[in-house]
Amino acid sequence: MSKPSDPVAEKSGFLRMYMSGHPDTLVAYAKWYGKVQEAITSAEMIAIDTKSMTLSCVLKTGGKKDVYVSIDPPLRGYEDVKPRLIEMKAIAQEGLGMVKAPRISTFEFTPEMLIATVTVSLLSYFAYAPQGTSPLFYPAYFVRRITGHTILKFIANSMFFFHGLECLYTLHLCRKHYTGFALGMLYGGATLLFGFPVWKSLRKRIQDARIDSVMKGQ
Repeated sequence: MSKPSDPVAEKSGFLRMYMSGHPDTLVAYAKWYGKVQEAITSAEMIAIDTKSMTLSCVLKTGGKKDVYVSIDPPLRGYEDVKPRLIEMKAIAQEGLGMVKAPRISTFEFTPEMLIATVTVSLLSYFAYAPQGTSPLFYPAYFVRRITGHTILKFIANSMFFFHGLECLYTLHLCRKHYTGFALGMLYGGATLLFGFPVWKSLRKRIQDARIDSVMKGQ
C-alpha cells in the first residue's frame, strides 16, 4: 500500500518561492530552531513538509550549511502552514532578542474552564466531604460506598498535585508575557484549581497575540 501524500510537501514549490521573499525570517529559523552559531548572510528554504523544513544557509565565512528544522507538533494540513510559520517566526525573534514577547493584560474565561470547574467541584465534594450524617453530603456518602473513599481521595490529591505543576508552567508564561502580579496570581490560582484549560487558553491567547504582532509588522 502506498503512503498517503504529504499535503504540505505537495505545495512546497509555492512555499519555497514565497519564503524566498522573507530571508530574515529564514535566518531567524536557522539561528533559533537550527541552533546555528555562525553568522548567516542569507538563507533559502529548500524543502518543507508537515513535520519539518530544510534550509540552506550561506555563512559569513563564505561556506554553506543545510539546517534541519523540526515542526512540532506536525502540521495537520496546508491550512496550518501560514499561522504556524508566523508563530515560529515570532518565537524565534523573541528568543533571539529581536522583539519583545507579547503582553497579556486580561483574563479570559472559556467554556473548557466551566467544564473543569464543574468536574473539580464534584470530585472535591465527593472526596473531601466531612465524615458524618449531614443530609448535605448524602450524595458524597453514596458515591464513596460505591467507589471507596480512599480511591476518591487519591484521585483528587493526584489531580491537585498535577495542577500544582501546571501552575508553575502558567506562572512562567505569565512572567514571560508581562501579566503583572495580580493577573499572574489569577492565572496561577485558576490553574491550581482547574488545570490545563487555563494554561491552554493562555497559550492560545499568546499565539494569537504573536500572529497579530507579526501581521501588523509586515
